Amino acid sequence: MAGKFELYKDKSGDFRFRLLAANGQAILASEGYKSKASCNNGIASVQKNCGNPDMFVKKQTAGGKFRFNLVAANSQVIGTSQNYASESGCNNGMKSVANSAPGAAIDDQT
Repeated sequence: MAGKFELYKDKSGDFRFRLLAANGQAILASEGYKSKASCNNGIASVQKNCGNPDMFVKKQTAGGKFRFNLVAANSQVIGTSQNYASESGCNNGMKSVANSAPGAAIDDQT
């Protein structure tokens, strides 16, 4: 099922996106971009790379939570997940990104 990307400006004026699953839950958030075009390129990179399991880098926090980054071929982080209490929850989050991003519409809130 497709989710949607929300493209927005943060308080400092940077462009950001977040990927929402079909249920409306945020499952991936971007870094700040100086231009809207760069932010749109980030969204395109998520859609391109989310189908490759090797592009997901799972980490455990110092507090024992799990999170993941989606990276591009050059190893640059495209987006970061929330923290998950369990590794299985984190794995489900990665699957949700892979399922939600490819057909996701962009909701431009700028």
